[in-house]
Amino acid sequence: MASGMMDPHYFLGRAEILGWINDTLGLRLSKVEETCNGAVACQLLDALHPNTVPLKKVDFNALNEYDMINNYKVLQDCFNKLKVDKYVEVAKLVKGRPLDNMEFMQWFRAYWDSQVNGQEIEYDGVSRRQMCKTGDLKGSKVSSKAATPAKSSISSSSPTTIAPRSVVPVAKSSPAPRSDGAPDKQNRQLEDLKLKAEGFEKEKEFYYSKLRNIELLCQTPVICDMDIMKKVQEILYAATIEDGDAIMRETQVNFAGKEYAEE
Repeated sequence: MASGMMDPHYFLGRAEILGWINDTLGLRLSKVEETCNGAVACQLLDALHPNTVPLKKVDFNALNEYDMINNYKVLQDCFNKLKVDKYVEVAKLVKGRPLDNMEFMQWFRAYWDSQVNGQEIEYDGVSRRQMCKTGDLKGSKVSSKAATPAKSSISSSSPTTIAPRSVVPVAKSSPAPRSDGAPDKQNRQLEDLKLKAEGFEKEKEFYYSKLRNIELLCQTPVICDMDIMKKVQEILYAATIEDGDAIMRETQVNFAGKEYAEE
């Protein structure tokens, strides 16, 4: 597989990428950024390497970053097991920006083609998605029929007749009593919420940078071969909280002789 942006796969257009995804998985995606929650990538890997991806841990209907990141943890864990040298830039992809997700899907198509060698893969995407954490993709980009009635009801060959509006006399009402200070109070509340949101964002970036540094350390030559660092990496890529806790306890017993509960 050619590497870098000069790979011809990076010149594939949006229509080609979406056509490949939809035909392979039985979906009806209309935008590449609809792949941003990581579930599509997990299912493409499932089609390519059967029984490698634990689909029960994949959430096709993930909408918040926490659930999306869990999908990408499953994906990265599978990449590691398959010895696929690819670091997934989760922080970029979950933002749903078209260019970032397009580039990742172009890379995935390049990897796909390097594995299939021109052979077609038979894959029942719809039934496989039933095995996912929340089932198939909800909300309907699964069938094109659902959109047809809505479209035809908007356009009509005959002009639309508009019924005359009936005039209903409206009794004059006295103006509502002013609530002094209400707008100022709402503005203060909005400002407080903005400040809290900024604080949460900074806190998230702070902890993410720490995790990223640990991850880079785990991937550093020589250091990555240490048994303890392998365990740290397993915890980083654990798909669930329970899996991470189990690895931590096992590591404590193996290296320290017993489990240490959180104080």
